[in-house]
Amino acid sequence: MIIGKLWGSFRAQLNKLANFFWTADPIAQMQYEYDQAVEQLKGGREGLAQYRALVEKVSQQANAEKTRVVQLESRIKAYLQAGDRATAAKFALDLQKAKESLADKIAQMTMHETSYENNVTKIKNATKKVGEIKDKMHMYDAELKMSRAEAEMAELTGSLNFDITTDMGQIEQVLQEQINQNRAKVRVAADLSGEGVDDILREAAVEGVLAEDALKQFEVEMGYLTPGTAKVTQEEKQLGPQTTKETN
Repeated sequence: MIIGKLWGSFRAQLNKLANFFWTADPIAQMQYEYDQAVEQLKGGREGLAQYRALVEKVSQQANAEKTRVVQLESRIKAYLQAGDRATAAKFALDLQKAKESLADKIAQMTMHETSYENNVTKIKNATKKVGEIKDKMHMYDAELKMSRAEAEMAELTGSLNFDITTDMGQIEQVLQEQINQNRAKVRVAADLSGEGVDDILREAAVEGVLAEDALKQFEVEMGYLTPGTAKVTQEEKQLGPQTTKETN
């Protein structure tokens, strides 16, 4: 009883191990079954070829018996025509045995021929089934690879969810914060670059006016007559002191 339980437990473990290999790579298992079937078909075809040789041998024996029957019939007729009944009777007995042998050979040939045709039909059907298994194996292999790829793509799509609770979402948040910080630095730099611009422009305008006045003064002192100098001289004449004549 204990041995029976141990054997049952051992068989259960073997079955579990077999199921593991079956589920680990079912395509490989299918390929193994296909190879086994091909080997069996190969052996079946070799056996069928040997059986066909036997059928041919029996057929040749039947044909030989037919020829013997025809020859015996011809001899019997010849001896009867010659009036030799004793010899004709002897060949008539041989003819009877030859016909019995011929009937037996024909029966054997018919039986073997029928068996051969049945085996041919079975092997043809088995070959067709094996071909279907091969096609299914290729189909399942392609579908299995495609389904695995689809499953991986589905997992990848889920992992690429940019929700804040996912890793991708947290990474995106960190990147966005860095982008915002960089943009803030650029904005601060731009804002700071505008400080004192108006003062600088005003100082530049004042310096321009002073420079123009200095140039005009230089032109007056040197006696250069330019449109700018003429304008200054005219303004000085208009703005200068007026003199009146005294009358006695």
